[in-house]
Order: sequence, then C-alpha cells, then structure tokens
Amino acid sequence: MAVEHTSEIRLKVGLDENRVPEELTWSAEDGGIENEEAKAMLLSVWDSKNQESLKIDLWTKDMPVDEMKIFFHQTLMTMADTFFKATQDEKMTATMKDFCDYFAEKLELK
Repeated sequence: MAVEHTSEIRLKVGLDENRVPEELTWSAEDGGIENEEAKAMLLSVWDSKNQESLKIDLWTKDMPVDEMKIFFHQTLMTMADTFFKATQDEKMTATMKDFCDYFAEKLELK
C-alpha cells in the first residue's frame, strides 16, 4: 500500500539564554492550525525496534502549577480513552479512569 498523502505537525520551541523554554507553538496544516501557542506539551513515540517509548516533555517557565495539574489530569483521561480505542480493554480502561478520579480528588481538581 503506497502512501498517498503526508501530513506534517510542526513544533517550535523558543528558549531563553539558559535553554529553558519560554515559548511553545505548534502547527498542523491539515487541522487548520498555524503557530498556535501552548504552555506545555507531552510527546511520546513508540520505538518498535527497541520496544520502548521515547518522549519529549516541555513546558514554558510561565506555565502555572495549577494549570499543570489540570493538564496532567486531562492528559491521563485522554490516555485512558486512547487506550480503550487501541485495545477495547474495558476493565483496564475503567481502572485507569478510577485512578484519574483519585488523582483529581487528591489534587482537589473536582
């Protein structure tokens, strides 16, 4: 099967003199997004050859801690949804969502 179309997602990181992120922007032409500002990002890719996850975690120095807690909670919830889409494992998805509820409760997000 030949690739008929490619899509590009671009990330741009503006660093200060100490190479600490000051600015994050992302673009996804197919999604109609061009240089959209972000305060944090988590990117994971699967290296099948080495059977390991590789990641990039970045946040700007002005990302508020309270927003970071919400960002993590929402990311965990999204991961549970994605896990279900990928595996159809209802039991583990429910367990993951239970943890997300616990996480939110302990951080007083709910």
